Amino acid sequence: MRGRTRTLARHPLIMEIWLGRVAGSALGEDGRMEPYSALSHLECPRCGRTHDASVRQGRCRSCEAPLLARYDLAGVTGGPDEIATRPPHLWRYHELLPVSAPKHVVTLGEGMTPLLPAPRLGEHLGLPGLMIKDEGLLPTGSFKARGAAVGVSRARELGVTAMAMPTNGNAGAAWSAYAARAGLRMLVAMPVDAPMITRVETVATGGELRLVDGLISDAGRLVADAVADEPGWFDVSTLKEPYRIEGKKTMGFEIVEQLGWRMPAVIIYPTGGGVGLIGIHKALTEARDLGWVTGPLPRLVCVQSNGCAPIVRAFESGARESEPWVGARTIAFGINVPKALGDFLVLDALADTSGIAVAVDDADLLADLRLAGALEGVFLCPEGAATVTAARVLREQGWLHRDDEVVLLNTGSGLVYPDTVPVHAPVLSRSDRLALPDVRDHSNP
Repeated sequence: MRGRTRTLARHPLIMEIWLGRVAGSALGEDGRMEPYSALSHLECPRCGRTHDASVRQGRCRSCEAPLLARYDLAGVTGGPDEIATRPPHLWRYHELLPVSAPKHVVTLGEGMTPLLPAPRLGEHLGLPGLMIKDEGLLPTGSFKARGAAVGVSRARELGVTAMAMPTNGNAGAAWSAYAARAGLRMLVAMPVDAPMITRVETVATGGELRLVDGLISDAGRLVADAVADEPGWFDVSTLKEPYRIEGKKTMGFEIVEQLGWRMPAVIIYPTGGGVGLIGIHKALTEARDLGWVTGPLPRLVCVQSNGCAPIVRAFESGARESEPWVGARTIAFGINVPKALGDFLVLDALADTSGIAVAVDDADLLADLRLAGALEGVFLCPEGAATVTAARVLREQGWLHRDDEVVLLNTGSGLVYPDTVPVHAPVLSRSDRLALPDVRDHSNP
């Protein structure tokens, strides 16, 4: 019966019924109503100032740093056993999400993406314990759906009616879809060379699209300037609001739950704005503080492209934050971020976990995209393929060991980037004879 419940719960309407009728009426062990969320306040990780979480907030008013949601962990009574009874979506972790009641949840059925063993690819890389967390199966085709689901839900709860953001593509598509679901307006500024499919997704779901002849940093400046003069609009740029990261941190919860509430040795993450890596670190820290997991946190790996590697350069120099990368360009468009607002939080996460930052070549990641597809049948996005290349490099350097259990994050579907795989197939006429290759000649790439 549980398997059937899990299957049905993936349907958004059925999930909304569960959210409203089951989770909203859950009782604690003492018979009292348990709060849906344990959110207590917002905190600046740079200066330590606290902020009221019950009103709309952007960045810290003292130092302009991103704000992080903090929870009353002592009041969280649910745990792995209780979570196991809930439908397989990210709202199963609702106590550690910022939305105060089920009625405020905006959902398209997001969460609980597969954690796939990759034995053939792993053996090829010398990492037989390799796994891929495949975020390409989420609504809108990327991990951005997690941040959009929670960010839009909380924005609507706090009275926001119109939002604007810069994006390299996937986030704009995701936030447009969830804004439409919530009945909110969404304006998206996207570099003119962003993937066409993300442009189509944005427009198809009602987003008001503006193309910018420049990088995401240029689009961000235009959004910030426009929103500053229009109080009715809310800037939901990366880490300029506190709740996108809360959705993305559920990747961390899912990984350890799918492993039986234990942590892998290493998690390798493609990093642009860095919210996913920061979020995973935050989730695992919260889970450990709650006693859901024990032991050292996984070593986190920040992966960037040689064409745009500001955080790698900062890590290698021992800097506290990065400097803007001049002339940023990479085929892995989602990580083409010249300067991340939360770069210091990424560097903190690497330091806290004895992690590392590494840059890879576009040519290598494109080759590994094809390799992963041929060996495991997974069509990675370029950013996800960069983690394969990073694993190869770190294994060759001896930083990764053969017995390490390593999780790669594929942050989106390769279908969003069809131009990454050129197709050169012979064309046959109807009268031609189809010659079959000799099966004995088949070998791994």
